Amino acid sequence: MAQPSIHEGQSLPVIQQQRVIIRNKYGEKLVGVLHETGSAELVILCHGYRCSKENKTFKNLAAALEEEGISVFRFDFAGNGESEGSFQYGNYRREAEDLHAVVLHFSEAKRLISAILGHSKGGNVVLLYASTYSDVHTVINASGRFNLERGNESHLGTDFLQRIRIDGIIDVKDDTGKFEYRVTEESLMDRLNIDMRAACLSIPKDCRVLTVHGSKDQIIPVEDALEFAKVIPNHKLHIVEGADHGYTAHQADLTSIVLEFIKAGIQQEKRRGKM
Repeated sequence: MAQPSIHEGQSLPVIQQQRVIIRNKYGEKLVGVLHETGSAELVILCHGYRCSKENKTFKNLAAALEEEGISVFRFDFAGNGESEGSFQYGNYRREAEDLHAVVLHFSEAKRLISAILGHSKGGNVVLLYASTYSDVHTVINASGRFNLERGNESHLGTDFLQRIRIDGIIDVKDDTGKFEYRVTEESLMDRLNIDMRAACLSIPKDCRVLTVHGSKDQIIPVEDALEFAKVIPNHKLHIVEGADHGYTAHQADLTSIVLEFIKAGIQQEKRRGKM
């Protein structure tokens, strides 16, 4: 556990960072960090492809939410970071189930899940979650991909479909030729068969969804954000001018947009008498 820290000049509670382990439905240990402010409200952060809870953006978001007295939980999906399991290409719905295990854990502890936020692949995961479960009413999709048939060539090469049909596997290597992970036909089809349009249309109307995307994103084009805006029932779109996929020079912009949306959701829930 990290040493408690007190915000200078503020009367906020002592904030602790606690290591928390939660088992998913497959018995794998999901490792996360709870930024505990003592609030009933809790925001859950979901990382992207080949990333982890240690992402700089997530640490910045957690610090900003702490300043508002809101607790945060950032964790590693199975097969990523410190969590158990093997990394799988695709795995979107299974990661949504990991998120469900986390939501249930904190709900059983009488915490109120005020928002779930996912970046990149994590954005798809939180949207899939909202299309399946109705227990979280504020969802933030940061730079998610609308069409999952796109983007595979950058990871697997232009001939990936032919190779997977012939060999049944693709071994992905880094620039030095070192093996990174194996893609199976099953895991590739898991990604290609996800229909984000259908999933988004299934999100309940009482679920507030924010899509935030950088106008200069070179990994997932900003056009994907516009597609989400067309089909999600209760949706707000915010394009961050000049921002790249990781909001490298626009961390403060992202934080401000996210905080405003989350705080508005908490106030709305309080008016409903749910918080």
